[in-house]
Amino acid sequence: MALQSPPPPSISPRQMNLLRIVSSLAWADGSLAKEEMDMMLDQFSGIFADDAPQQRQLRQELQEYLMQNIPLSESVPKLQTEEEKKLVLRLGYAVIACSSRSPEESNINDDEATAYQELVSLLGLPSETVQRIEAAGQAGGDDDLVETLTRHLEEYAQG
Repeated sequence: MALQSPPPPSISPRQMNLLRIVSSLAWADGSLAKEEMDMMLDQFSGIFADDAPQQRQLRQELQEYLMQNIPLSESVPKLQTEEEKKLVLRLGYAVIACSSRSPEESNINDDEATAYQELVSLLGLPSETVQRIEAAGQAGGDDDLVETLTRHLEEYAQG
């Protein structure tokens, strides 16, 4: 019996692209920390699934896709709107700021900072927008982040 590849996740190609960009940032230092993976799975399953059973199923589906490290230069050009770009930047910043490899290291290490700067460059957002998003992330606006992502990404649930 031949091995089958996993079925495509129950999210749209646009949603998958957002996930891939954010996971690329998390992979920038060569490892995907449990905190980074948990944050991404929580955020994306909470946004793209309607109830707890669907969220659990989607978490399992998406976990396989987080193991893929797709270059930012391949995924970022597929973003279609400025809203998507802002959302990717918000979530990407939150993910890389949520963990460090050791207690002595800052949450955003050099590799992640380099990948984040590449993302900022590829997105081409105005510097004021980038600064506003970073300031919100530094202020610990996780609740605001979740609310904003949920509100703006609901439209992609159908897309």
